[in-house]
Amino acid sequence: MTQSNQPPASDVTRRHFVRASSATLGVAAMSSPALGWIQGSDTIKVGLIGCGGRGTGAAGQAMRADDGVRLWAMGDAFDDRLASSHGYLTDGHGDQVQVDPERRFVGFDAFQNVIDSGVDVVILTTPPHFRPEHFKYAVDKKKHVFMEKPMAVDGTGVRSVIADAQRASEQGTNVMGGFCWRYHHPSRECYKRVLDGAIGDVKCVHSTYLSGPLGTKPRQDGWSDMEWQMRNWQHFNWLSGDHITEQACHAIDKINWAKNNMQPDRCIALGGRQMRSGPESGDIYDHFSVVYEYPDGTRSFHDCRQMPNCWSNNTEKLFGTKGDCYINSWGPTNIITGENAWEYEETSPAPSMYQVEHNELFKAIRNGDLINDGSEMTRSTLMSIMGRMSAYTGQPVTYEEALNSTERLGPTVYEWGDVPVLNVPVPGTPADWSAIQANAGS
Repeated sequence: MTQSNQPPASDVTRRHFVRASSATLGVAAMSSPALGWIQGSDTIKVGLIGCGGRGTGAAGQAMRADDGVRLWAMGDAFDDRLASSHGYLTDGHGDQVQVDPERRFVGFDAFQNVIDSGVDVVILTTPPHFRPEHFKYAVDKKKHVFMEKPMAVDGTGVRSVIADAQRASEQGTNVMGGFCWRYHHPSRECYKRVLDGAIGDVKCVHSTYLSGPLGTKPRQDGWSDMEWQMRNWQHFNWLSGDHITEQACHAIDKINWAKNNMQPDRCIALGGRQMRSGPESGDIYDHFSVVYEYPDGTRSFHDCRQMPNCWSNNTEKLFGTKGDCYINSWGPTNIITGENAWEYEETSPAPSMYQVEHNELFKAIRNGDLINDGSEMTRSTLMSIMGRMSAYTGQPVTYEEALNSTERLGPTVYEWGDVPVLNVPVPGTPADWSAIQANAGS
């Protein structure tokens, strides 16, 4: 299993919902199964690739989204994860789970077997390193796709996803990204007002994702380097992209959302590792602070950390020419001040944003609509990656340097053997920055 390098790419078009209103598309959708449309009360077969907690949750949400959904195939690197997920989903969803033993796949090639098993939709929830290759194969096979964030861990992977999201749009298959706050009803209502001009031109955004560290799994006898790292994947840069990419990308996506998907010129970041310890903590940092500079002369700021016994915060503050906006999505609190003052009032609990994602995806599949989150999901992912690159090197990193970098993290051959643990990056190391410039063609 290898991932080929894609040529540099600019970007796909902005996120779009395209109603299948033309007679030509309507007839094709009804008559051509190759397009992937499932009409009426037909069964929708779903394949789950990555059976951890997020994948198990996503599969359950898919089955709740549409009575005709059947979980048809499952794949994971580890048989114990697959068995646990299968048992949990069977207990919760009964006859909707139809994963016969011959459609339960384990190993690095499980994704191919799941996609080739006759499914209509695939859920991609493996560690992010593997996502570009899995997505490419799903698009090749004309499957509808739900893929968790982030979409990649390096520029090579982002370029691959950009190209394949464009191909999915052209062939008429859905692509939904796991930036779940875009499917959160209070946040949607607030950001819609912002983008409609409620605070005027957005001059600055400050976002935070301050949390505790994620859990680790001590190494067990018999585990190879590969298994040990994959079972602790959030803590290894090649698998997760560091926590700024794997977790805090949600908060960086809020900056991107407020700036209406504007491409930043460059970023300047600080970061380091103060409190992580033990071999299972891998080679990632525990804090980052990033400044994004935009072509309109504005700047936005992001801070994130994963440290124990520290204050937690996940908020955004937007500053505009006609007012400001404060968002605490955990509240939910959404307040606009200034000329167009407004405050979100919760009359009833908002539906789960995770469930809304799947409700809208499967409705689109039923109705012959298109959802393609390719543009913003790849931009937010790359903004996270360039923040990491800048912090690791101690140098400014432009958007184009990050996008066009040929750096590819991790091994090119996947097997249960030796995988060296890299040293924690030290900012200011000349060799590291020279390598990035060379990889970007500078």
